Amino acid sequence: MSDSFRLVLRALPDFPDDLPGFDPGSAPADPSVLFRSWLDEALATGVRQPHAFSLATADAAGNLSSRMLILKNLDDDGWHFATSRTSRKGRELSENPHAAMNFYWAEMGRQIRLSGTVVELSRAASERDWEERPAADGAGNPEWQLYALQPREIEFWQADPGRQHIRHRYDL
Repeated sequence: MSDSFRLVLRALPDFPDDLPGFDPGSAPADPSVLFRSWLDEALATGVRQPHAFSLATADAAGNLSSRMLILKNLDDDGWHFATSRTSRKGRELSENPHAAMNFYWAEMGRQIRLSGTVVELSRAASERDWEERPAADGAGNPEWQLYALQPREIEFWQADPGRQHIRHRYDL
């Protein structure tokens, strides 16, 4: 049984043949500029939810967890996301304020991986984010917290049909 499952997995295609190119030599010095450019391309290509990313956190003992979130903003404070402070990720971030994000756009064979320190943004910013949510019920949520990941490293990864994948890393 496990051999047939393994064979099914091995037969699945990795990436389409018509992937976009990427020349790290022409990448901007600011990784947020490259991210915005890649996001614009993902939107133009029709990638569904290109602002969705996986967020990995760990508790004080180093036990890992990961889940999908939505990028709220990107500015000088960092890469914004939000959650309740009482959720698992909120509790983990209070114990261990380090996290990793990963954006994956299969249609383009692209990933963007970030890791760094997470900070809480202001109460006013958190309240504004709560109010702007599509399902906001009008009442405030004092547990809602807007966070920003301040990356130490960012890696842009472009798949290649010939398996000569391209990596471009920023150490910040």
